[in-house]
Amino acid sequence: ITYDSDAGRAAAGAIAALMSATAYETSAKMASYLGAFSGYKNNEKAMLRVIKNHRRAAQGRTDFDGLNAIPPALDIKACPFSNLAERAQKLWLRAEAEGKKHGYRNAQISVIAPTGTIGLIMDCDTTGIEPDFALVKFKKLAGGGHFKIINRSVPAALKALGYSKKQIKDIEDYALGSASLVNAPGVSLEKLKAIGFDNEKLASIEDAVKEAFDIRYVFSRWSLGDEFCKHTLDLTDKQLEKHGNNLLPVLGFSEEEIEAANIYCSGAMTLEGAPHLQPKHLPIFDCAMPCGKIGTRSLSVEAHILMMAAVQPFICGAISKTVNMPAISTIDDCANVYKSAWGLGLKAVALYRDGSKLSQPLNTAIFDEAAMDALDETREDAAANQARIGAEKIVEKIVERVVEKPIERRRLPDRRTGYIQKASVGGHKVYLHTGEFEDGSLGEIFIDMHKEGAAFRSVMNNFAIAISIGLQYGVPLEEFVDAFVFTRFEPSGPVKGNETIKFANSILDYIFRELGISYLGWDDLAHVDPSSISPDALGKGDAESALIAPDEPAQVPYSQVPYSKGFLRGGDADNIVSLHRSARDAQEINQEVELKQQDQDNQKQNIAGAQTQQSGKASVSEASVSAQAARYKGYTGDACPTCGHFTLVRNGTCQKCDTCGSTTGCS
Repeated sequence: ITYDSDAGRAAAGAIAALMSATAYETSAKMASYLGAFSGYKNNEKAMLRVIKNHRRAAQGRTDFDGLNAIPPALDIKACPFSNLAERAQKLWLRAEAEGKKHGYRNAQISVIAPTGTIGLIMDCDTTGIEPDFALVKFKKLAGGGHFKIINRSVPAALKALGYSKKQIKDIEDYALGSASLVNAPGVSLEKLKAIGFDNEKLASIEDAVKEAFDIRYVFSRWSLGDEFCKHTLDLTDKQLEKHGNNLLPVLGFSEEEIEAANIYCSGAMTLEGAPHLQPKHLPIFDCAMPCGKIGTRSLSVEAHILMMAAVQPFICGAISKTVNMPAISTIDDCANVYKSAWGLGLKAVALYRDGSKLSQPLNTAIFDEAAMDALDETREDAAANQARIGAEKIVEKIVERVVEKPIERRRLPDRRTGYIQKASVGGHKVYLHTGEFEDGSLGEIFIDMHKEGAAFRSVMNNFAIAISIGLQYGVPLEEFVDAFVFTRFEPSGPVKGNETIKFANSILDYIFRELGISYLGWDDLAHVDPSSISPDALGKGDAESALIAPDEPAQVPYSQVPYSKGFLRGGDADNIVSLHRSARDAQEINQEVELKQQDQDNQKQNIAGAQTQQSGKASVSEASVSAQAARYKGYTGDACPTCGHFTLVRNGTCQKCDTCGSTTGCS
């Protein structure tokens, strides 16, 4: 059955009607035992109206209740499976009757989505309501390599159309190829042997063409080897440099001979032009896009829309499906598709214009008149040929621009600013070293993980060198951050030692989060607001000594210290002024520190004296003395439940022991 036909649409609509009616009948039976869904009483009238419209659509009626856009009803006469349509009508009558008695357990029961992963597990040829994207697919093997398979519906369809086994085999070979150059037209093993290929080289070529997408890849300088090309085929360095990707034209083969041999060996990937196949049967095998290099047939935009419209009256939710449009589609064409979809009652529609990602390069701002003329000449050609010509022009233009403006490496100064950030990611220590250009922008990084294995350290070191070279050649830091943030691999986990980042999915995720926050100001990558920890943030109002006394002359400032822009996390070093205390202020501060130190020493001595006294003074126990001493040392004073030492420190909302490393709960 043709996808773009009344019979195909009627068959799809009947199948959808049968499935949804069965689901709603089952939901009503469930409601008789479990009750209807929570909002059924408030929406009973509207729910029964929806079921009534579903039932009328299955009966082929269009007198829907309460609809502004009238969807097409089931075309019962066009349905190739008459019993299927009749069965769907009976089920909808039963589903409606059961629902009036008991209500429905489910408000919605069906939706159509591609379900790619599930479809692959079920080994389906197509998913959802989509037509096949191509007749020939490449399937990867678990042990490496791949092989080509044709849609399994193709042989069955050919058999149903009356073709013999030999005819079906010839058609499959045309689409898949013979995977051999034996008796191939144009480029055959006999002709290659006459040129100078020996039996050993011909055997290697036969092995290579079995997995080649195109035989041109097999006849490249890298596949054949420069030594063989120069000494056996007598090719010059200039010829290899110019035609290295495809040496067949240099060896005397015409484009027609190459294409004929390519179809014979690698397959046409389409049934257009296949032997024995009658032209009237071609529409049955139409796909979403033209197949292969020579394919021109594909389903129209209307075919996608009408198929969705045939099924939508029997689906509760929307239909997830892409409407494929040719590359020459205009804005008006897209607008007409949306309008048509709305008029047919579709709830959702998605468009994809073929080659839309190439729309930006293919314009007059990049190509000259000659290049644009070459592209215009391919407007009526197959999509594969259009893409090939466009890619060649893009490559030519890129090469031309690189030659005109070579990129120079920007060297860092011998004495440079930067910072070192120590942190722990999932228990693995990471030291990040940065180097900056004169303007404060990042120019190099070094990564040190000294406790990791030699292989891992070497990989990280060379990765840092590669990033540094890229930065010095002008690659924006933004590109690196976008590429490596959110990468996920071990080690990963909580981050300690960094004020703004508290969790990382990997070492690279942590490093480029840190660089993005510090040098780009991308605070959305941080878990803690960097503005609260910046050098110019407001403090807590602690008393500070006067910096310069009114009766003293201002001190001559020392020479300015170059500040690291990354260390300041994007702050402006021009706003930072070096302030120096006077000698008298420094002396007063030192005296205060000494007095505080003496007080602490006296307290420690008192505690030690109390510990040496006998247990006759029961007012102070040994545990309380240890706890008090621990507090003076900066600990919380609580005993560790694991080892008993008074070395617990605050760790978030819990405590961690510095002696044994255990915690009191979280962290």
